[in-house]
Amino acid sequence: MAKILLLGSGELGKEFVIAAQRLGQYVIAADSYPNAPAMLVANESAVLDMLDGKALDAVVKTHRPDYIVPEIEAIRTERFYDYEAQGITVVPSAKAANYTMNRKAIRDLAAQDLGVKTAPFAYADSLKSLETAAKEIGFPCVIKPLMSSSGKGQSTVSEFGELESAWNDAQDGSRGDLKEVIIEGFIDFDYEITLLTLTQNNGVTLFCPPIGHRQEGGDYRESWQPMPMNQAALEKAQDMAAKVTSALGGAGIWGVEFFISGDLVYFSELSPRPHDTGMVTLAHTQNLNEFELHLRAILGLPVNEIVLKSAGASAAILADKNGDHPRYGGLEKITAVPNADVRIFGKPTTRPNRRMGVILVSESRSKPQENALDLAKRAQELASHITVYSESHPDKN
Repeated sequence: MAKILLLGSGELGKEFVIAAQRLGQYVIAADSYPNAPAMLVANESAVLDMLDGKALDAVVKTHRPDYIVPEIEAIRTERFYDYEAQGITVVPSAKAANYTMNRKAIRDLAAQDLGVKTAPFAYADSLKSLETAAKEIGFPCVIKPLMSSSGKGQSTVSEFGELESAWNDAQDGSRGDLKEVIIEGFIDFDYEITLLTLTQNNGVTLFCPPIGHRQEGGDYRESWQPMPMNQAALEKAQDMAAKVTSALGGAGIWGVEFFISGDLVYFSELSPRPHDTGMVTLAHTQNLNEFELHLRAILGLPVNEIVLKSAGASAAILADKNGDHPRYGGLEKITAVPNADVRIFGKPTTRPNRRMGVILVSESRSKPQENALDLAKRAQELASHITVYSESHPDKN
């Protein structure tokens, strides 16, 4: 039995803990607030500010884990190098965690060191330098904090006069204490994908069938698998994903995002952990879902193949206000539908557009003409039937 310290205990962490429990592992789930979703199924829990290096050191010293598994970005990741020196395995590696938690580090590695194709980009640490960089890149452009998640702080800017607002949004949406932003040239893409990439210490790198997704405000709303795409573009994406993950090192699942425009493939971002769009794999689209794959790679259990079993889709269930003690209406409308399922995450509070659950649908033998894109529309429709009720707290952040 391995002891795993999970840093970040949201919905992705919860599914990872469930996978770990099924293989007899011991998990300590940590987050900044009590009763986070993963804590509800873990062996132990810890509440701390993971940007506080001393607090992080104390938790590691107390629990002495075999593995540290990050699930979020807002962690004092530079401490990971010391934990590796102590003999603790950081997943997928201390280098990977440090590079991918910061858009500047990962973009420089991909574009400059590895020659991977990306959108044109620049960095800015003030409104003035942002204005200069945006003029050089041109409009429209996309402004993002160097450290954020779920699209927080991200803006698409169409003209010079919108830059100040975009700068302020990026500062408000930044996770951690980084104030620098990245400015990206806007790519006129046909679609975007997540390519879940599995690296193994004692095995070959494997790829899940590509996942298409729709974002709104930079945050995932629906995802579907497989995304129909031509073989040439898929092979380019696989080659890029293999290069970047190999350079970072370690074993686990990676969510590698790409923009696709015809045969052109642009590297976008990378997460060294299960990806929110990959929740579609909970619809039994594959022989192993992304959380099971992550765990097996971490433990060194061999994965010989990833097989597509069924088309499927997922759609996020969102809250619409601040509140506590959420309750859910309309569940019977989902459970009455064949090949549909619902997962409520168990978050103790709500806020506007916070993900509270997910709808999962898979293809039906009675509708063989349905493809993954059709399933995504059905998942979105089903998600609209779920109502999130909570005790309202208008002043809550």
